[in-house]
Amino acid sequence: MGTLDSGGFYVEDDGPGIPEKNREEIFDRGVTTEDDGTGFGLAIVDVIVGAHDWSITVTDSETGGARFEIET
Repeated sequence: MGTLDSGGFYVEDDGPGIPEKNREEIFDRGVTTEDDGTGFGLAIVDVIVGAHDWSITVTDSETGGARFEIET
């Protein structure tokens, strides 16, 4: 986790990342890549971000994992 120069913060990991072609749909309810996943986690994050009138984008972390940037 860290801060963004433009205002806001980011959260990133060192996992496999999220392919660019899937980045729009990952915030949809029910979307998951796990057999036992619910697909609610990132949908809830999107609702919280929207409720604060913020925005969220997905990119790659420096280690190739996922990086979520929240502009406040």
